Amino acid sequence: MSKFTHINASGEANMVDVSGKAVTTREARAEAYIYMNDEAIELIQRGDHYKGDIFGVSRIAGIQAAKKTSDLIPLCHPLMLSKVGVELELQATDKRVRIETRCKLDGKTGVEMEALTAASITALTLFDMCKAVDPSMRIEGLKVLEKVGGKTGHWVA
Repeated sequence: MSKFTHINASGEANMVDVSGKAVTTREARAEAYIYMNDEAIELIQRGDHYKGDIFGVSRIAGIQAAKKTSDLIPLCHPLMLSKVGVELELQATDKRVRIETRCKLDGKTGVEMEALTAASITALTLFDMCKAVDPSMRIEGLKVLEKVGGKTGHWVA
């Protein structure tokens, strides 16, 4: 039977002890989508949004967020990430931007939370930068796409 790893024998919140775990290469990919109106899509396509390079700013926000995950989510271990990637793809026909993140390290714990945090903050930054044009945007589909490393090995959604 599976159990929650962040709950101790007394039922209290607990940071998992990873000191005895082997260092392995770990990687995770996550995605999210932000849906927006035609006007916002067109501004992105033309590259003349009045706030400047919204993809560039959003990408940096996502990278910074991955690095700060342990400050944002209780009980997450601070990690020494070796790679954080954030890709943004304008999917104009679907009126959305697809965000895909990738986090990697050699360590004792996984990087799924860092990949999810990067995707979330990238989407929130896009929202912030475009809200004057489309306050009705919505963020959907946040999920882990793939995980590599650790005792569960390779997992794909």
